[in-house]
Amino acid sequence: MQVGFIGLGSMGSAMALNLVKAGHDVLAWNRSSVIQDSVRGVTLVKHAANAFSADAVFTMLSDDAAIREVILDAGLLASARPGLTHVVTSTISVAFARELEDLHDEAGLGYVSAPVLGRPSVAALGQLNILAAGKSNAMAAIEPLLAPLSKKVWKLGESPARANTAKLACNMMIGMAIQAMAEGVVLTESAGLDRADFFKLILGTLFSGRAYESYSAQITERSFEPGFKARLALKDMRLATEACNEIGRTLPMLDAVREGLSKAVSAGLGEKDWSIMADMTVRGGGRAATSENNSEKK
Repeated sequence: MQVGFIGLGSMGSAMALNLVKAGHDVLAWNRSSVIQDSVRGVTLVKHAANAFSADAVFTMLSDDAAIREVILDAGLLASARPGLTHVVTSTISVAFARELEDLHDEAGLGYVSAPVLGRPSVAALGQLNILAAGKSNAMAAIEPLLAPLSKKVWKLGESPARANTAKLACNMMIGMAIQAMAEGVVLTESAGLDRADFFKLILGTLFSGRAYESYSAQITERSFEPGFKARLALKDMRLATEACNEIGRTLPMLDAVREGLSKAVSAGLGEKDWSIMADMTVRGGGRAATSENNSEKK
């Protein structure tokens, strides 16, 4: 298939390259310049509209505002190839997902929400978990394109907003796990128990699983180079809060995670991995380790 791809950051580049490896013709556009050698096999186009001339187009942009600016404000739905299916893999708000569904229906285009679980390294291996929802004909049209990107595609029904709600819930729960581990370290280190030994205990008994395994390692090593940047995680927690407000509910643990991330971003750590909020909790006083001030871990 001929596939458009908009957004060639670390995640988008990995996904576009896997589509090329699967034999698809990929036309890609990015808001900032991209070195061709970094996406070999991908055809870089001059305008985002060119990507909407394909059979299907993927969007991996940072947030609602970026999609609105690049896609909606530029009128790309009106000028798109008839019958095209648009796959939004970004983490966006539930309300915006509903708006996008309506706008695509009006334009006679297919629309699928397909946010992903996994870091860029996982995307490079084609091992993402994809949370996909959309009308059956749109889903069928893009299913062959999801296969080379994913370990598993989780089909969540015909309402695209379901996929976005699920993604926000997943990220919210990972944030809660990070905060829970940090608070566990505060308590156990006060008794002289090394955090590495504490994490061996919890991983071997009550809390096995990828989130606990990967983030406990980062907390132990005090290594916070970004897999998922704190400023983007804060955006997701804000979106989760907005979704809760829509249904008239308050989630106290979500509020705590959002506050921790907000402190990290306000402290100038927004480009660090979001697990930096655990370091701030363990150290107390809103101070976190950085690559320049990390001697304490030795």
